[in-house]
Amino acid sequence: MKIGMTLPVTEPGWTREILLEWVKRIEAGPYDSLALGERICFPNPELMTTLGACAVLTERVDLVTTVLVLSAHDPVLAAKQLATVDVMSGGRLTVGVGTGGREEDYRAIGVPLDRKRIAVLEEHVGIMRRVWQGEQVVEGTLRPVEPFPVQPGGPRILSGAMGPKAMASAARWADGLSGMTTMADPREVEAAFALARKAWQEAGRTEEPELNTALWFALGERADEQAATHLTRYFNWVEPAAREAMAASAGFRGSAQQFRDLLSAIADTGANELLLIPTSIDPDEVSRVADLI
Repeated sequence: MKIGMTLPVTEPGWTREILLEWVKRIEAGPYDSLALGERICFPNPELMTTLGACAVLTERVDLVTTVLVLSAHDPVLAAKQLATVDVMSGGRLTVGVGTGGREEDYRAIGVPLDRKRIAVLEEHVGIMRRVWQGEQVVEGTLRPVEPFPVQPGGPRILSGAMGPKAMASAARWADGLSGMTTMADPREVEAAFALARKAWQEAGRTEEPELNTALWFALGERADEQAATHLTRYFNWVEPAAREAMAASAGFRGSAQQFRDLLSAIADTGANELLLIPTSIDPDEVSRVADLI
C-alpha cells in the first residue's frame, strides 16, 4: 500500500513559508504522493494554483486532488489547467473528482445548484477526456485546447463516490475510487471497496478499480483536542449537534503503535493507497509520521 500526505490547506494560518516546508518534507520523506482538496468559502489556497506550485516544487511524489469539485468548473478550462499541471509535473498528476458537499461553494462562484449532480460530473469527465485526446469540443475554435497531458489519454481520474448511485456512475468512467473513512475504521474501508468492486463488475469492467482511501489523523497526548479543534472548524456547514459528534469521534487519534496497527489493517483491505490528512499545520507532523512508517 502506498502512503500519501495531504497539505494542511484547511488549517488557518498557513503561509508561503509553512506550505513550502510541508512540500519539502513530503518530497524528501517516505511518501508516494502529495494531496490537496478544494473548498471556496474557506481560508484554503485555490486548488489549481497550488497544484501548479507543487508541480514545480517537487520532482518525485505524485500529485493528487482529493477532490476537485469538477461539476462546479467549466470542464474545458479544467482540462487545460490539469493538463498544464501534468506537463509541469512530468506526468505525476492523479485527479480525484466529486460533486462536493457544500452548496455555499457553488453559490460563491455563481454556479447554479442544479449542476451539483452526478450526471453533470460524469458529463464533465467525458468532456475533459475528449479535450485531452485533441478533439475540438466547442464549435468555432481554430485549434484544439492545449497543452496535451504528458500521460497518454490524460491523468487517471478517480471518483469520490460514496453511495451506490454515485458508485454505479463512477464505474462507467472512473479509473478507481478516491475514498474516505470518516471514522478511520478498516471495516468502513472494506465496505466502500466492496461496493466499488461490485459496481465495476456490474458495469462489465474487466480491470480492477484503483482503491484509495483517506483519513484524518492526530498523534500524541493532545490528539483528541487537536482533532476535535480541526474537525469542528472543518465541518462548519454541518448542523451543530452532528458537528459536535463528528468532532468527538471522527478520524484517528491515538498512539504511535495504534497508528501503525491501523495502517496495517487498512493495507489488509487491499487499498492501493492511503492518503493521510493532518489536523495540525505544524510541519513536524510530516516528520513524525515519516518516523512511524
